[in-house]
Amino acid sequence: MTELDEGLRQALALGRAYYQRREYGRAEPYLSQIVERNQSFADVYNMLGVIYHDQGRYQTAQRAFEAALRVNPRYTDAALNLAIVYNDTGKYEAAREAYQQALSCSEATSDQPDRFVKGKLANMYADVGDVWASSGKFREAALEYQRALDLCPTFVDIRAKLAAAHRDLGERDKAIAEYEEIVRQNPEWVPARLSLGLSLQAVGRKAEAVEQWNAVLRLSPGNRSAEMYLKLAAADGAAS
Repeated sequence: MTELDEGLRQALALGRAYYQRREYGRAEPYLSQIVERNQSFADVYNMLGVIYHDQGRYQTAQRAFEAALRVNPRYTDAALNLAIVYNDTGKYEAAREAYQQALSCSEATSDQPDRFVKGKLANMYADVGDVWASSGKFREAALEYQRALDLCPTFVDIRAKLAAAHRDLGERDKAIAEYEEIVRQNPEWVPARLSLGLSLQAVGRKAEAVEQWNAVLRLSPGNRSAEMYLKLAAADGAAS
């Protein structure tokens, strides 16, 4: 690595300090000054990539992350950030390859990816699932959500998306199982109980649905959705 003169050392220190405080506009000129004169700092390229991505300059961010990986091919954060840029620009196959690179980087130092890596990968899989779901491709969406949960099974927000995908596919029993798992993991999460109740009612398990909505009212007195569902269930029972 080339020796830094006093001016560049100061620029590097200031750039990193502003970056850590998320003062990206102030960090960028100092970090840019570094890479103009010394291309051996992978973390500087990575920081610039994050700044460019935050500014919506996706192609510039991509080039910065790629430069970071040329300097250090085993730079996990840069690989993950590159995957995010690929995902944001619709390059899904390239994003998958970057995921795998990030995993291999992490596995070089441990048997399993660390929690940070797993979390970022899970959220990226979920983002891809959201794209499929928004296009009405619920089978593909479910596969992506399941990949995310294989990494982070306690991410109940992603599990709720998987449950909704199963519901929209007409796979009611699978949807119920996912909602029940959410309630098991987080008994106080009202949206899951509301959705579980609706799914149970859809398969004729009305008494269990009513239990869920009553539980919602204990957690959230006056919840209008639960009150409405209970009224509709009572009216349906009176009519039958």
